[in-house]
Amino acid sequence: MEPVELSPATRLVSLGRVPSAPGEQVGAPLTMSSTYHADGAVSYGRGGNPTWSAFEEALGSLEGGDALVFASGMAAVAAALSLVPHGGRVVVPTAAYNGTLVTLADREAAGEVVVTPVDVTVTDAVVGALDGAAMLWVESPTNPLLDVADVAALASAAHERGLLVVVDNTFATPLLQQPLDLGADVVVHSVTKYLSGHSDLLLGATVTGPSETGRALHERLRRHRQMHGAIAGPMEAWLALRGLRTLSVRLERASANARVLAERLGGHAGVERVRYPGFGAMVSIDVAGDADAAERVAAATRLWVHATSLGGVESQIERRRRQPGEPEAVPDNLLRLSVGIEDVDDLWRDLDAALGAL
Repeated sequence: MEPVELSPATRLVSLGRVPSAPGEQVGAPLTMSSTYHADGAVSYGRGGNPTWSAFEEALGSLEGGDALVFASGMAAVAAALSLVPHGGRVVVPTAAYNGTLVTLADREAAGEVVVTPVDVTVTDAVVGALDGAAMLWVESPTNPLLDVADVAALASAAHERGLLVVVDNTFATPLLQQPLDLGADVVVHSVTKYLSGHSDLLLGATVTGPSETGRALHERLRRHRQMHGAIAGPMEAWLALRGLRTLSVRLERASANARVLAERLGGHAGVERVRYPGFGAMVSIDVAGDADAAERVAAATRLWVHATSLGGVESQIERRRRQPGEPEAVPDNLLRLSVGIEDVDDLWRDLDAALGAL
């Protein structure tokens, strides 16, 4: 009988488990130890942990590469940016995750890198900025404008010029986009968000491809993690693996809700513009009015959680420009909506009432 390629939804449930054997536990164990007996696969807790390995196996398989778990999404971002040589130039979306942009701005101010912002939706303009750069950093969809880039075309052009390509896949997840297949060298995740999915932990990850170059990058990132102490707690890794099991059903429900809300918001008098890429569970809206109007909408919701995060089972809302360092390309009146798994009509009534109060 020919082996059957299992769907991602099935693999999410089965990956990262202990080998099947009579009397063996079904789930991966939670290993709480800093110290290991000599001459084994792991010698010290900063170098590895079986619970990390279980999560890394699962995520790596989904992305088609080798994963490393980090203490937070920002730890993973910092590790990926450590691949840029001193004085190297990084091409990055004009509007992207705040933590990435602030880190790059700090490093540029210190003379460590040069930053070139680009509109990732204009492929020719991005390609024109690549000559002489060291790294292309891509988000698709971008945070919070939800712009979509032609990742394959950009990665191909970048590799022709010798750049490393990093894709932050937090919004899309490996269920909706697999950047390694599109030509990325490194994939970055804030595991805190959709992968773990319950707003109860901080965790990050990188994934590199199976090629010789990918293995070399994996080793550099692993060494950065170990020597900079950017290590995950085993409890966080265990919880993230448990959360990963339900990613498919969570994302399916949240995405269905997002499609309905994006359509309804498009006809609302309190909304100037709806930003929705057509997939995923993130929606951004430009409220009819100024920053104060947007703040009043966010504060008026009762079901939507007014918070600066995303990807949890609960729906979350935030005016992004309230965050220090958020780029000016993000409108003052933009609200980022992380759509959760609640009943969509309940979500709509709450949001409609808050917008109607304007």
